[in-house]
Amino acid sequence: MSSSEKFQWLIYGIGGVLAVATIIGLVLKARASSDKNREVVDNLNARIHSWWIMVGIFAFTFLLGQAATLVLFGLVSFLALREYLSLTPTHTADRKALSVAFFLLVPIQYWLVGVDWYGLFSVFLPVYAFLFLPALSALGEDTDEFLERTSRLQWGVMITVFCISHLPALLLLDIPGFEGNALLMFFMLLVVQLSDVFQYICGKLWGKTKVAPVTSPSKTVEGLVGGGMCAIGAGTAMWWITPFSPLQAALMSAVKRSLGAKDWGTMIKGHGGMLDRMDSVCFAAPVFFHLTRFYFTP
Repeated sequence: MSSSEKFQWLIYGIGGVLAVATIIGLVLKARASSDKNREVVDNLNARIHSWWIMVGIFAFTFLLGQAATLVLFGLVSFLALREYLSLTPTHTADRKALSVAFFLLVPIQYWLVGVDWYGLFSVFLPVYAFLFLPALSALGEDTDEFLERTSRLQWGVMITVFCISHLPALLLLDIPGFEGNALLMFFMLLVVQLSDVFQYICGKLWGKTKVAPVTSPSKTVEGLVGGGMCAIGAGTAMWWITPFSPLQAALMSAVKRSLGAKDWGTMIKGHGGMLDRMDSVCFAAPVFFHLTRFYFTP
């Protein structure tokens, strides 16, 4: 089966799952008997509706090609960085550094992905930008909370731009049979997002023990373990769209971690903000990319 045929079957499968989920959501809504149950079902249906929209956007963009994919993820990084910085205090002296971060660092990082300049792509933000941003802020001659302000900006750029840019960078890996196609990227996205979905479901069904009551009150040990196991199972079942064996797919599916924060924003109905959808990707994408590049490229 060719890569394009695998991609088509993958899209059909995702559409089928969402269709079943939509029907289940409608049935649950009709049967909800209490305000608490209706609230949970409404949240679930909002998530399913948003998933239809997000999957449609991603699939359409991937079909348009590499350039469109880079533009999409560049926009995702831009919005995620804006969301992150909207929740962290900045000073007037930081304006130059903020402008550089949004309008220079984001496009340059994704341009480096597009031209396949791996050497500079891997050090541009964590080395050069990391040192340049505090220097720009220092020109504002505002020493009040300088270290806190600059570190917030530095790590905001690292999380929302550097880490997320590793996802479209999977398109550039020179793996025989997987050059320039979106299968690996879809695999990565599906595994980390399914992990969140399964954690939500398992937590609602069986969750009792809170993992971090203050930072993430809805996360439970039962949801974390059950969701993780289900996500690994789903990733293993999708081994056929990757260069991995079933065992390797299971191991790669385990490369997932969440920030542990809840509702960074309200951009996506039922899902919170952009960072709420991309927090898993932020931490998993660089690890997944470098493991795949190290072990599976010639």
